[in-house]
Amino acid sequence: MKQALDLDTFAKILTDKGYDGYFHTEAAYPDKIKDSISRFLEAYNNGMDKPMLPNIMMLKTYLQWNDDDKPKVECNMWVKYEDGLFDVQKMEIERTDQYGHSMKKSVLTDLSTSSVPTRKEAIAQVSEKPKEQVAPRKRGFRM
Repeated sequence: MKQALDLDTFAKILTDKGYDGYFHTEAAYPDKIKDSISRFLEAYNNGMDKPMLPNIMMLKTYLQWNDDDKPKVECNMWVKYEDGLFDVQKMEIERTDQYGHSMKKSVLTDLSTSSVPTRKEAIAQVSEKPKEQVAPRKRGFRM
């Protein structure tokens, strides 16, 4: 691992980068990032749950949600977990329409927790840039 961090530091860094919403850890345990991971680890230690991939934990959150009938941006993070230390390995940012169809997708690999983009930067990667509007040309007879 490049820069493995304990849960408190890991959660603080991601929260400071704007990832302050609710997360799902391994498709369950909805809560703020630290509490979601803690609840998953508690279930894992009790033998009630296990990660889909060994030593990799998947976190999911919405970066932008305006309404059910508007496009949204969701983020999946693959987090390496060893001996109580965490580090982001991969991140997938996807903008979907109200029906769940992908509009634009960005995959970031070979990451570390410190190199994860801020929430605003992540949203910008999959947002459509506004089209430049050309001012209409005045038409008329000139002398």
